[in-house]
Amino acid sequence: MPDLALFDFDGTLTTRETFPDFMRYAVARPRLLAGSVLLAPVVFGYRRGWIGGNPTRASIVQVGLRGVEAARVHALGATFARDILPGVLRPDAMARLAWHRERGDRVIVVSGGLDAYLLPWCEAQGVELACSVLAERNGRITGYAGAQCVGDEKVRRVHALCDRTTYAAIHAYGDTHEDHAMLAMAHHKAYRGHALA
Repeated sequence: MPDLALFDFDGTLTTRETFPDFMRYAVARPRLLAGSVLLAPVVFGYRRGWIGGNPTRASIVQVGLRGVEAARVHALGATFARDILPGVLRPDAMARLAWHRERGDRVIVVSGGLDAYLLPWCEAQGVELACSVLAERNGRITGYAGAQCVGDEKVRRVHALCDRTTYAAIHAYGDTHEDHAMLAMAHHKAYRGHALA
């Protein structure tokens, strides 16, 4: 019977948050500059702890991507996954992911990051994905589709994908408070690269 391995992405498999990197990569420069001014109070509030991560990210996606052609965003996501993400991966974490994959474990990346770049990356790695999804209408981005995949939503997404009782053991890897709920469901857990009892 295989194990189930759940990996957060940003900060766990990577050396830094990739959501801001992608937004800078995908948003046209004039819109990026205007958005930086418009979002300055939100970003300031987030850094001071006054505004949560979910509304901050939702505001950034609205300002940066709303109305943009979805095909363009996903094409940029595929290029970002191929050209940019390899440079920010943690070798030790990627070795652990490869270890699980080679054992025949079921590996799922569970991330608050966007499907635009995480889906092509996970497909290239041969692993499954549960993440935040961009919504579109008439071929253009409208914002997030449903809840962002953070906190308790990570557990709900895992339950929607699989019956955890069918696995010999569950391994989970995370690095922030948004991963605590996912870590709590695991038999073996690591936080910021260190095993937890």
